[in-house]
Amino acid sequence: MTTVRVLVNAGPWLPVPPPDYGGIENVVATLVPELRAHGVDVTVATVRSSSVAADRVVTAFDDGQFPHLGGPYATVVGLALAHMTTVLDEIRGAAAVGRPYDLVHDHVEAVGPAVLAAAQQGSADGSPSAIPPVLQTLHWDLHRQEDFYATFDGRGRVWFAGVSDAQVARAHPNLRRQVVGAVPLATPLPRWEPVEPRGHLLTLGRMTPLKGYDVAARACRERGIPLVMAGPVGGLQDAAALEETIADPSHPAAANPDVRWFVERVLPWVDGEVVRWVGSVGGEAKDELLRTARAVLFPLQWEEPGATAVVESLSAGVPVVANARGVLPSLVDHGSTGWLAADDEELVGYLDRVDELDRTACRKVAEERFAPPVMAERYLRLYERVLTLAAR
Repeated sequence: MTTVRVLVNAGPWLPVPPPDYGGIENVVATLVPELRAHGVDVTVATVRSSSVAADRVVTAFDDGQFPHLGGPYATVVGLALAHMTTVLDEIRGAAAVGRPYDLVHDHVEAVGPAVLAAAQQGSADGSPSAIPPVLQTLHWDLHRQEDFYATFDGRGRVWFAGVSDAQVARAHPNLRRQVVGAVPLATPLPRWEPVEPRGHLLTLGRMTPLKGYDVAARACRERGIPLVMAGPVGGLQDAAALEETIADPSHPAAANPDVRWFVERVLPWVDGEVVRWVGSVGGEAKDELLRTARAVLFPLQWEEPGATAVVESLSAGVPVVANARGVLPSLVDHGSTGWLAADDEELVGYLDRVDELDRTACRKVAEERFAPPVMAERYLRLYERVLTLAAR
């Protein structure tokens, strides 16, 4: 694989690596150095504020467009298409100067494979397309774009990788036949060793109904268990931005369903003492919150496909309390690295048992199963498979 040139398309939503929240962008930031360590020439398509070390970085926007994701359909799709135009220009320009890409590793939901597959068809004069084979990683709930996946045909040039076997098993049959494998997510292993917790529980990730953080907020407030909630809501990064939105009904974020849910279902339980929402947190502040937490809570209300935050927690030596949905049973060892509940009621009961879990085992499992080199090696094998399939 030492001669392969790969364009990793991270999308226009957040910098790589992100300053705080950003599941896909964290995965890309973890993968790219490992690919380069294997001799792969890597270009990253992202935004200009990214700091990822790559052989080349291409951008359509100065900064992340994540705040617009909850906006009108036309705006969101237009942003994605503007980014994809830059990606196509880069691919064609590289081919024109005799340095073609061997493969595109795409991470842009639906729009990525749709645009790249259309561009595969060659030009009107019959000359071959400059677009190389594509592997797209499926990071999301596949049912929300099911009409697309039910009809999409990569024609042997566009293939998919899941982030878990559980995710792929729930996919439409038409998509499943175009999946070449599943690669569990990885995050960088922290440099610190597991430490004694300081008494708080933690939620880590974007505030949205599917994550079920209202369950965590209510249970901890009623039981007097300290809880810190870290993550943005509807593109709003902190309490000041949320207050501004609430005060102005015409604010673009006011109609965002995640914001409405948060205000109605979570905020009433946030008292600033027992339950605190600290917004997006990154860098050393996030590290400190995570490493000193007794456990991280995931009261999932959906079939979580990948769970970057779960892997991040285990890597930090912090156990997990979660509903046993989606990928969770393949990540968490019940009774050792976490508690897996059948429903919300059982999950709340486990809050009194988090100190029985093994923090050293959490880190050991992460090192063996979710370390960055493990993820990179699996992707390198999938790259080889896609190139072989496309060559046929």
